[in-house]
Amino acid sequence: MRDERLSKLADVLADHSLEIKPGENVIIRSHYQAKPLIDAFYTKVTHVGANAFVHVIMDDHKKHYMENASEAQLESMNDSYGSIYDRADAVLCIEAPENVKYLAGVSPERIVAYNKALAPVLRTITDKRWVLTNYPTHAFAQEADMSLEEYEDFLFDAALVDYKKMDMEMNRVLERFDSASKVRIIGRDTDLTFDIQGRSGTKCSGQNNIPDGEVYYAPITNSVNGHIYYEFPVIRYGNQVDAARLEFKEGRVVSAKADKNETFLNKILDTDAGARYLGEFGIGMNYGITRFIKNILFDEKIGGTIHLAVGNAYEGSGGDNRSSIHWDMIKELRDCGEIYLDDILVQKNGVFLFE
Repeated sequence: MRDERLSKLADVLADHSLEIKPGENVIIRSHYQAKPLIDAFYTKVTHVGANAFVHVIMDDHKKHYMENASEAQLESMNDSYGSIYDRADAVLCIEAPENVKYLAGVSPERIVAYNKALAPVLRTITDKRWVLTNYPTHAFAQEADMSLEEYEDFLFDAALVDYKKMDMEMNRVLERFDSASKVRIIGRDTDLTFDIQGRSGTKCSGQNNIPDGEVYYAPITNSVNGHIYYEFPVIRYGNQVDAARLEFKEGRVVSAKADKNETFLNKILDTDAGARYLGEFGIGMNYGITRFIKNILFDEKIGGTIHLAVGNAYEGSGGDNRSSIHWDMIKELRDCGEIYLDDILVQKNGVFLFE
């Protein structure tokens, strides 16, 4: 029996996030396991009058290509992808892996080379109207230490919310941070400062992520100084980095340590010139997501946490850092954390102190 929550999610994605209109070209980029959601969304947009094209991603194919493609193949990869995505008006990306660690055995060098080659396609997608969501799979459920049924409920409860109300509630945070210059983050083994003067924040209330719930800024690139410790694992390409500790000087990560996978951490930070600089400072504001589940789409939205992304700054954020990576790392502030704006305490233990 079909889960009616899939139809509701398809409605949110098509109507709220992508605002699909008759005659538009829509690409559904997804793993095959998400077929029930693909079907619901495909039915929705074709009834609207749009044209839908499904790009299915096979994890084993992607891994094989990463490991074996020649330099010439990587350079020409965008020729085929580009012709598809250039014509799109909107793109829905659905993550639904069979195994979240399927890339764990691929060398960091091959991952970096593949990422650099794919970067133009990803820029093409983000220049369109786009949204990313997840479909509940056994792999996601196992990573979250949940049964599949528990994970389904967790996902739908987080995703099917009133995004217009969320958007309105973000205004007070946006107004307070927009008027500030210096940000200071204090927490466990953490004392980090950076500037956001002249930068406008962006409210994330269902436009590009479902579920959603954050306000983010692009720090002034060379302004970041201090150190930060990440209580939560930092995960990338199936590799888990535990207890990451970064030290910044004049914007750049000058030291990156970890209890596990330190070499991998530094390999990714050496991807290109921009990978050791911050591209994003995000404030989690979805207080309905209370637990860390090793899934960045949810984890970066946890109310009372922040996340800092090394690498590329989003277009429109005012940030000028460019990189082929964008790697979010989540900092816990709910138990012993503070945020200061221009030396005034504005958040303590995950709770804002202003109306």
